[in-house]
Amino acid sequence: MIVRIMGEGQLDVAESHLDRLNELDDELLEALDQGDEDVFRTTLGNLLAAVRAAGSPRPADSLEPSDLILPNEDATVEEVRRLLRDDGLIPG
Repeated sequence: MIVRIMGEGQLDVAESHLDRLNELDDELLEALDQGDEDVFRTTLGNLLAAVRAAGSPRPADSLEPSDLILPNEDATVEEVRRLLRDDGLIPG
């Protein structure tokens, strides 16, 4: 699957990593629900780090659509809320 981190570019991430990414996504949702900015910031960083570690960068001139779009590390709580789907940032 192709994952875009806003402001950074796209990465190819194998679907075998989805379980771990969903765990982090669930932690992020919990932090948002609790209004805990510190946990939110840490968990968002952990989620993006996991995507970067699991993914391979796509060429900058690639025109493939992204399957997932994630905020950058500096995104605000409100920016992340606007990107959320019913099941978080990562489906599943």
